Amino acid sequence: MEKVKVGIIGPGNIGLDLLYKLGRSEYLTPELIVNVRPSKGIDYANKMGIRTSTEGVDAILKEEDIKIVFDCTSASAHFVHAPLLKDSGKFVLDLTPAAVGPYCVPAVNMTEDLLNLDNVNLVTCAGQATVPIVAAINQAADVSYAEIVSSISSKSAGPGTRKNIDEFTVTTARALREVGGADDSKVIIVLNPAEPPIFMRNTIYTKVKNPDIEKIKEAVDNMVKKIKEYVPGYELLLEPIIQGDVVTTMMQVEGLGDYLPVYSGNLDIINAAAVNIAENYAKKLMGGVEVV
Repeated sequence: MEKVKVGIIGPGNIGLDLLYKLGRSEYLTPELIVNVRPSKGIDYANKMGIRTSTEGVDAILKEEDIKIVFDCTSASAHFVHAPLLKDSGKFVLDLTPAAVGPYCVPAVNMTEDLLNLDNVNLVTCAGQATVPIVAAINQAADVSYAEIVSSISSKSAGPGTRKNIDEFTVTTARALREVGGADDSKVIIVLNPAEPPIFMRNTIYTKVKNPDIEKIKEAVDNMVKKIKEYVPGYELLLEPIIQGDVVTTMMQVEGLGDYLPVYSGNLDIINAAAVNIAENYAKKLMGGVEVV
């Protein structure tokens, strides 16, 4: 079976981690990774045997065989890239907080209709970790307010993440409402410099209208199982507990240790989600849609 060729814009932490995950895919193969200048990331990709370019998005646009593009740059850069990639007819997975296209959290809202679009947004690492849990609780108990605190190791936060902190919080909070179903929401991110580095942890507080804790636990357990199908290191640290109408739970994400060590679960969850969507798009190109 011939694999679908993909391109990556941005050889930072996310882009280089993607190379490993794409290398294990049955449906996708990394054809080209680009930057706008020489960099350590470009050198690293060259050593892996991946074709590179310092012509930025222009190099991707020249490649007709590349059908899927992962944009791992920044929100401001993606606003420039998105219309160019749209005109070229490529399917774009936006791993920045730009949110040009609709949000996609595979465990919650990936559909065949979404795969017919030209651009989808992966929200943020915190969004991929917490939106599914809020969606599960909302289905079981109707969430009027969701608040999350996402803590990641400072070492796993690259310059793109640091530059887009404001966009990160706004985009994640919006996804908690639009995909998770909360009526209102708030997001806090913590870059923790602790040594040894911490795993990604997400504390989720929800105010619910129907506080049936057994239904909530069942919904959360089912959602965790669904996420673990494409993010093996995703786990429930604190099962839902309730006080009045407030439900608290906590998730942890352990990475696979591909490009960065296992504490970088934030990279794993957003990249695993992006690959999951891309693989389903590749199946569509091969003649059959299989949304998993």
